[in-house]
Amino acid sequence: MSGQLKEVRNRIKSVQSTQQITKAMKMVSAAKLRRAQDAIVQMRPYAKKLQEMLSNIVSNADGEVSGSLATDRGNERVLFIVITSDRGLAGGYNANIVKLAKETIATKYKSQNQKGNVSIWNIGKKGYESLSKSNYKTNADFKDIFLSLSFENVQAAAQAAVKAFENKEFDVVELVYSEFKNAATQAFVVERFLPIPKVEKKEGVKKADFIFEPAKEQLIAELMPKILNTQLFKAVLDAHASEHGARMTAMDKASENANELLKGLKISYNRARQAAITTELTEIVSGAAALTG
Repeated sequence: MSGQLKEVRNRIKSVQSTQQITKAMKMVSAAKLRRAQDAIVQMRPYAKKLQEMLSNIVSNADGEVSGSLATDRGNERVLFIVITSDRGLAGGYNANIVKLAKETIATKYKSQNQKGNVSIWNIGKKGYESLSKSNYKTNADFKDIFLSLSFENVQAAAQAAVKAFENKEFDVVELVYSEFKNAATQAFVVERFLPIPKVEKKEGVKKADFIFEPAKEQLIAELMPKILNTQLFKAVLDAHASEHGARMTAMDKASENANELLKGLKISYNRARQAAITTELTEIVSGAAALTG
């Protein structure tokens, strides 16, 4: 019986130690989430307005004026930029992004994948490790961006994707990432990066007539690369905030589960201790009865 009590005591100590770790990780993630959330909340309206403006200009520009980055060449060669995290312990965050990328390839680009025309650039180690094991064509040039997250590092990835598209290495570039909603909610999305999507024309709506200063060609050539850099940076900031939100939620749930486990273990420990006391009393009473008899 003493061996059983010792085993339960050891399990209680182990769960308490784990709970201390999960609580500490939750507090760290909460602090990091606050900074990451401030960054994406400030960035998102600016990035979305720039993207909307570029789509409107491209949609209303002539074919030659709109530039090579808005040219639809089909979808024979496809590039996915998959944004995950460097670390785990974030619930199903990384698994859901990888799953979405695989499902999109399997449904939307199945024939291209069978021909070997689907490539994946990873931002974040977890996505790279998972997709490499699944035998996809992966590239690790930008997987360590989160080690030193800055606009310059993300800009290098965006410029590399733009250059590859202009050189006709890829016909389509898709972003796969999680859009931050709040600490407990992330929306996993696939977003077209290149060619620049055009706004669908609605019936009965007049075509917007823009006055350009400087010339339209010069303006589009100047705006396109900058807005694409901003678009990718916004996606990375979204993913960064989503990661910390998912980890904070996962650690909070882990701490709650540890509490429930501790309650059960303490009940088991008390029952075992009472059983041991009862056994000892029974032995004493039985021994006394035998002596008097």
